Amino acid sequence: MANQDLYPAYSTFFGTIGAASAIVFSSMGAAYGTAKSGVGISTMAVMKPDLIMKSIIPVVMAGILAIYGLVVSALIAQGMKDPETYSIFFGFCDFAAGLSVGLCGLASGFAIGIVGDAGVRSTAQQPKLFVGMILILIFAEVLGLYGFIVGIILHLKVKS
Repeated sequence: MANQDLYPAYSTFFGTIGAASAIVFSSMGAAYGTAKSGVGISTMAVMKPDLIMKSIIPVVMAGILAIYGLVVSALIAQGMKDPETYSIFFGFCDFAAGLSVGLCGLASGFAIGIVGDAGVRSTAQQPKLFVGMILILIFAEVLGLYGFIVGIILHLKVKS
């Protein structure tokens, strides 16, 4: 009876939902950041096409968010080998890890998209704003990195 309490049949459900949450939410954030920044780049490129490569930085930073989700999702999926040894604690930890990286990636993608759109347009008008835009983008990106780190730590709880 104690074995079924610690290792219920539904414990892997939480792990798989965590893996799905990691990739889905972080990809949504990356997609939004890419789309929103891409609109700003397209608008800016009409007036100053020579700044396109310099303005692609927000798109690259948004794409990194999906990589964070992919890594955590793959780690969670690799950790669920045998459902009979995957406890409810492991399921909850992996669920929290997936939500951590996914929702932080979503929030970070929103921030990168908004800052990237406005920053690229304003940099085209005033080139001195480029360094400030990059600093704000770094602070927006680090939100996703924090979620990634917490997700890794939570997943490592399962391994120890």
